[in-house]
Parts: sequence; structure tokens; C-alpha cells
Amino acid sequence: MPKRLIALLFALNIALQPAVVATAQAPSVPMLAPSAQTAAQESPSVSADYLCPPRLQLRHPELCPELGPASELEELARLGLYPMKPLPTVDISLGPPYLDFVYLRMTREGTPLYPTPENAFAGTGPSGVSPRGFVFYSYYNTYTGPAEEIAYRTGFGYVRDEDVQKATITSRRGMEFSRTPDRPFGWVVSGGICSQITPGSEDYSGNCYVLHQKVQIYGSQQVGEWTWYRIGPDEWLEQRYLSIVFPDTTPPEGVEDDRWIVINLYEQNATAYQDGELVYAAVVSTGLPGVWTRPGLFQVWAKLEADDMTGGEITPDGSNFYFLDNVPWVMYFDGARALHGTYWHSNYGSQASRGCVNMTKADAHWFFEFTSNGTYVYVWDPSGNTPSDPALFGEGGA
Repeated sequence: MPKRLIALLFALNIALQPAVVATAQAPSVPMLAPSAQTAAQESPSVSADYLCPPRLQLRHPELCPELGPASELEELARLGLYPMKPLPTVDISLGPPYLDFVYLRMTREGTPLYPTPENAFAGTGPSGVSPRGFVFYSYYNTYTGPAEEIAYRTGFGYVRDEDVQKATITSRRGMEFSRTPDRPFGWVVSGGICSQITPGSEDYSGNCYVLHQKVQIYGSQQVGEWTWYRIGPDEWLEQRYLSIVFPDTTPPEGVEDDRWIVINLYEQNATAYQDGELVYAAVVSTGLPGVWTRPGLFQVWAKLEADDMTGGEITPDGSNFYFLDNVPWVMYFDGARALHGTYWHSNYGSQASRGCVNMTKADAHWFFEFTSNGTYVYVWDPSGNTPSDPALFGEGGA
């Protein structure tokens, strides 16, 4: 058997063996969401990092150079891994109940609240006003007036349709697997991006991708400070436009259970493992700079089907206060930081929260069913860009 194939098979086998301490240095080719920045990193001009997950690079770096720079697709074809095989996904089945909350955004200056639908129809006799800020209320009933006016009943009073904006909740969900995928995979996190025939050039393939479209990874190449990933024959995308999962079925150090969750702050995704297999993956949004999601090993300490989240101070311009009614599928794991469903944005794949791990409502429901109090949550940043000084982290927020 050719030396290259022996090394390739050996690397695939090693990738399934026990891992080193999870707090080791970042891999040689980390990746950022589009809004993130990273310094240039030393790397071979061409590599096959799709077969060298981060922990393999850390444990056995001598194996990774053996996997490039030869024709990756030829090697994969000989091993039966190419042409592209579908990911081993299964239909997602979720247990009851599925929360049916619908949400309204109040105006930044405060929305009038009325004691009855009739007051709301007429716009007279308000009983109060919503706080100034980033405020969402869930509503329970819709009422239509004699002149086709519309009012909604919230837990805080009735509001007029013309004074609020309905939240749009994405139905997008992650992927559930029957077994660990054979290769890295991920999502496009910049809609409308088009692949290129060769990395770093302007020779476009003609294939363009929508936001959160799924891809598989077949190779990588360093061009300047960015890594380019092969997503198909003659198709490459730059790392900033992707969120990639490098499956690693070895429990992080300290995990003493057969199931755990990994939050990758660099890739902006969440993965769930059980009995030595990757069982679910989703693209997420974690904390913005200054309100980071804290790296470390935690355990879910409270689960709530819905919880209100609030923070900041009310100011005249409403710029510093938020109130989020009935946030769905909440799993607290680090103070006020939680995994939870999100209805106020859909920027998954980019940092967007105040420290929590924002998920689609459907993904949060899956993780809610998967977890119990005590389930381990391992948060890490393979780039090392997220600070670790506890003094820089407060209680966290939505």
C-alpha cells in the first residue's frame, strides 16, 4: 500500500483515540465568523486539515504534513470518501410540547399599553407604557375592532398593531446524525457568497450559496492570512465565510459522563456528543467582545421551558436596557449565561449575544430534550482570542 494511503488511514484511526487536555494551544488553522479577525498563522501552503482535527494536530503533528500537498480528491476517491457522500443525518423528532409563543417588538421609546381591546382600538386611556429600550413581549390573542383595527393581548396590557412589530422566527434547524460524519462539515455564514475555482483568486466557479447552506470540507490551503477550504471539485471558500465542525468524539478533560456539549467560540457552532458519537450540530451566536461567553467546563444547573431575560438600565434614549419575554428552552450553565432559543435576531454564525449561546428555537428545543441538570458544557476558543481572566466576566446575559 502506498505510504500516503497508510498515513491517511492511520490518521483517521488516531482521530478516534483519546484526546489531550482540551485547554492546549489553538490549532494551526482556526477559523472565524465573518465579523471576526485573526492574525496570520504559520501553516503549510497546502494541507489536508479535514483529516487533521485540532486535537490530532496537537497530539501527533508529525502525521498532518504526510497528508498533503498531494491530490486530495484522488486520495479520497481511493478511500471511497469521494465523490461526495451525503452526511449521515436523520429526521429530527422532538418530544412535546413545542412552545407556541409569538412575539412583538415594542418601540424604542416605549409602546402604550391599554387596559382593554376597546381602548387599544381607539388609542385612548392607556394604563401604562412599555420600558424604553430593546423590549419584546409575547402575545396570546388577537382582536379586531369595528374599523378593522387590530390589538394584541400581552401579559402587560393590550397593544395596537400600528405601535409594534411582529418578530420573525426562523424555522431553520441544525443536523442530527446517526453516526459521526466522516469529514468536517459546516455552514455558509455569509449569504450570497460565491465559490472560487482556485483559492485567493477571482476566478469564480459560478456556484453561489445562501446563508446557512450546508457544506462538507475536502481540503484546505493557506493564502496570506486566511485559510481557504475546498467544498467540492474546483470550489473553494475563504474561512471567514464558513462555520466548520471538526468532529472530535473524545470527551474534554473533566467530563465524567457519556454525553456532553461543545461550544466552539471561534467557529460559532454547538455540537452534542453521546456514547462516543457526534449526534447533533448547529450554528449559533455567542457573546460579543466585552460581553464574551466565558471559556471553560460547566454543567447545566437549571432548565426552564421559558424565562424572562432583562438587563441594563433604562435611559431616555432606550439604548441600554433590554427585556425579552418568554425566552424559550433555557439551559443555564454559567451564572446567567445559558443555551436558549432566540427570536430577536437570526445572525447565527456571528457573535451577537451578551454572553449566552443563542440558538434557533428549533435547535434550542433539541438541546433542551438532550440535556438534564448536570450535563457538561465545554466552551472553548481554539484561536485563543477570548480572554480567560475571570475578572473580565460578569454574570452574563441574553
